[in-house]
Amino acid sequence: MTSLDTRSTRSTTRRAALLDELVAVFLAEGFAAFTLDELARRLHCSKTTLYGIAASKEQLVVAAVKRFFQRATTAVEQQATGPGDHRERIGSYLLTVAEQLQPASPAFFADLAAFAPAREIYQRNTRAAADRVQQLVSEGVAAGTIRPVHPSFVGVAVAAVMSAIHRGDVTAATGLDDAAAYRELADLVVAGIAPPR
Repeated sequence: MTSLDTRSTRSTTRRAALLDELVAVFLAEGFAAFTLDELARRLHCSKTTLYGIAASKEQLVVAAVKRFFQRATTAVEQQATGPGDHRERIGSYLLTVAEQLQPASPAFFADLAAFAPAREIYQRNTRAAADRVQQLVSEGVAAGTIRPVHPSFVGVAVAAVMSAIHRGDVTAATGLDDAAAYRELADLVVAGIAPPR
């Protein structure tokens, strides 16, 4: 490896580490109130370094939100393909969604809802998660590991609840944060698809 390759690898590694630090800051405190100067100070880097990740604060936010949901999706997907029957996998899948959302503060979710590009990333991930639950239900019905429910209906119901969680409706009505709401959804779905005794 040439010294140029080594510098390039180090630079890529540093950018990835900064993006992970940025995700942690945004999850804890939200992102709307930060300026690039403040972010550079918090991350102990220059604005030029931040511009190496993205060309503007808005693009930096989008990059961080994408990174958060990419990591969350990887963790959640491992549960969907893990051991156990379909009912266990669906429960694990939704509980892992809750675990992945747990570090996100109310400020993060408020900023996410107010910033359209970030909100779209959350909505896209929510739709994908609902589709995945529907797929697991279909597979479970076909395999006989869950009771014969209508997979599309379960998928639509899960998508509706996930969307209500995303919009903040569930928090407003119940006081549950997004992670707690996903735990409740997991309990409800798993109980609803259990085979009769």
